[in-house]
Amino acid sequence: MLAYIHSIAQGPRPLSPDQQMENSMAKAVRFYETGAPEVLRLEEVEVVQPGPGQVRLRHEAVGLNFADTYFRNGTYPIPLPNGMGVEAAGVVEAIGEGVSNVAIGDKVTYTGFINTLGAYSTERLIAAAPLIKLPAGIDCQTAAAMTMRGLTSAYLMRRLYDFKPGDTILLHAAAGGVGLIVAQWAKLLGLTVIGTVSSEAKAEVARAHGCAHTINYSHEDVAKRVRELTDGVGVNVVFDSVGKTTFMGSLDSLKRRGLMVCVGTASGPIEGFNPQILAMKGSLFLTRPALADYIADPAEKTALADEIFGHVAAGRIRIEINQRYALEDAVQAHHDLEARKTTGSSIFVI
Repeated sequence: MLAYIHSIAQGPRPLSPDQQMENSMAKAVRFYETGAPEVLRLEEVEVVQPGPGQVRLRHEAVGLNFADTYFRNGTYPIPLPNGMGVEAAGVVEAIGEGVSNVAIGDKVTYTGFINTLGAYSTERLIAAAPLIKLPAGIDCQTAAAMTMRGLTSAYLMRRLYDFKPGDTILLHAAAGGVGLIVAQWAKLLGLTVIGTVSSEAKAEVARAHGCAHTINYSHEDVAKRVRELTDGVGVNVVFDSVGKTTFMGSLDSLKRRGLMVCVGTASGPIEGFNPQILAMKGSLFLTRPALADYIADPAEKTALADEIFGHVAAGRIRIEINQRYALEDAVQAHHDLEARKTTGSSIFVI
């Protein structure tokens, strides 16, 4: 349980007495030093009226992502104190001068990086630019569970490699939030998905969402098993969100001139990498993409969002919300993430 304290979040500009009366109180998770999950604190904060280009947003659900732990533990350095979380969905309560992409009452979602930090809250000010209006058929809980994961899956499947039916991919963390979306999308494209998992229970989940084969990395040699499953050829693409402990095995799983996509480093950063290895292992390609660079162009962000939301609204891709927490349980939620106790998507319900 988080410690509960009171603080005031200062607004961007002086307010008149009449405007001050319109301010609201909210709860927000903040942290003042990096470290274990216990550095997270639940505070009461004042949310002022939006300035130019801003929106006051009342959250209905907040996304819980493994990347949140990178901010908390210092992997992603940021000024402190600061808020936590970069993804949420809710209702627009007020808009500032110059805002034209959303209106009061709209249901919206957002994800980002430092530009959207502070999502672990009941209400907040946020720039209007990152907001995406929710289409009919997508509720706020689903949106909070899928905006970052869905947009990530969208650029992985549509921007990095020209997939053809019959291609094979190796998908690490196949039972995770991104993994389950990618597996379903890959199956729609006629690809064969080999997914890695840490338990038989997670293997069942992965297979139910499109993985043709699963490998339990706890006791199986991933690269050796991939070669067996591909008649010695290897896979076209590896999506590796684990990092340090899987990196070399991922390279060894690729076919000649295959693509290695480093999506994350859950097990730690990859150190001492020599690019010559890529030539020695078959003239491989290596990339470490970030979502921010694939949604920086508003038109591209809209195209990716429309595609993933369209799949979900039509039922072609299912979003599994398997963990729901209250903001008060943020410490436990982070412990669960880091202990790999979660499957699918996790959210805070406001």
